[in-house]
Amino acid sequence: MAEHLKKERKKWSHMKGENSWTMFKVVAEMVDGFEKLNRIGPCVSIFGSARTKPEHKYYKQALAIARLLIDNGYGVITGGGPGIMEAGNKGAFEEGGTSVGVTIELPMEQGTNPYVDPDKSIPHRYFFVRKVMFVKYAQAFVVMPGGFGTLDELFEILTLIQTGKSRCIPIILVGSEFWSGLLGWIKEVLLAKHENISPEDLDLFKVLDDPQEVVDEINRFYEDREGELEPNYELE
Repeated sequence: MAEHLKKERKKWSHMKGENSWTMFKVVAEMVDGFEKLNRIGPCVSIFGSARTKPEHKYYKQALAIARLLIDNGYGVITGGGPGIMEAGNKGAFEEGGTSVGVTIELPMEQGTNPYVDPDKSIPHRYFFVRKVMFVKYAQAFVVMPGGFGTLDELFEILTLIQTGKSRCIPIILVGSEFWSGLLGWIKEVLLAKHENISPEDLDLFKVLDDPQEVVDEINRFYEDREGELEPNYELE
């Protein structure tokens, strides 16, 4: 085993140049995203499963939420793929609003859905750069039921706000039936049993079911916060 590790270490020593070029790719991806998204105006990011079918209630809820967001003056940002992402973009597109797709190259997804504005389709190679775009340019987060990717995005946002790296903005989990098990574990294990979070951390998000209530909650948050509808945090 030790000999094997020596060979691996020697191989890694020849990869420095490759890693340096990767940084140029990362910077180029960020610059492209910043230049396009700086012009879109106030938006709400909608997260959720790529596997949700159009006939599913969560797809229909995401569609309704997106339509209401457009009617209230917001644009919609999604991952640009199928499922919940498609529903969010479709609702925005059908209402004639801003429909952004922050896409990622994945073998299992079918490319950008047809409801993303052609000039607002922003492809990404790196997940972490994509998440920067989601967080920086959203004035609220609507988190629909989803899988590992959705949970990753949710906890990234919660961590940034909890640690003060991003200002506090609405995080709304849609679907109390879906989220109840996770919320129970957070309250009973993270908070009560191990004290790994503080009681006030539970105030960082709300759980709602009705599309109108979701949009009302976002509007209510900004009623007394004039001037806060702007990009969220700066990378330092």
